[in-house]
Amino acid sequence: MSAQTANEILEKYAGGRGDIIPILQKLQDSQGFLSPELIKAISRKLRVSENEIYGVATFYAQFRFNPPGEHSVHVCMGTACHVRGGQQLVNELERRLGIEEGQTTPDKKFDLNRVACLGCCALAPVVKVDEKIYSQMSVQKLGRMMDEYEQA
Repeated sequence: MSAQTANEILEKYAGGRGDIIPILQKLQDSQGFLSPELIKAISRKLRVSENEIYGVATFYAQFRFNPPGEHSVHVCMGTACHVRGGQQLVNELERRLGIEEGQTTPDKKFDLNRVACLGCCALAPVVKVDEKIYSQMSVQKLGRMMDEYEQA
């Protein structure tokens, strides 16, 4: 995103503390993530410290600070998914992709995230890649699924 686009978005707001979340949402929608430069620009516009902006942004799971990958992998960690092996799936994906949850692979092919609940409890454990849900996952099924994405 160009600096001009960020400035155009920021100009639409009056500059009160109540604008922090809508600005974060608009800028992330525009760029795909919140860069340090965007946080600094928001801070200047709202006359609020960068720490306060980060405090708000890190409180909500919707905001990300790394560029998204070509494929976004989300592992459900709701109660049903957690009890049925969600953490083992996260561990296997971290090992396989060489990244930690919240990061993007160096080749920008995958980003990995855990989510509180995908609302598919009867299908637990669940992994979502982009908009496709994979149900009753195991480490073996996860490996086959990832093979398909890596070869595509």
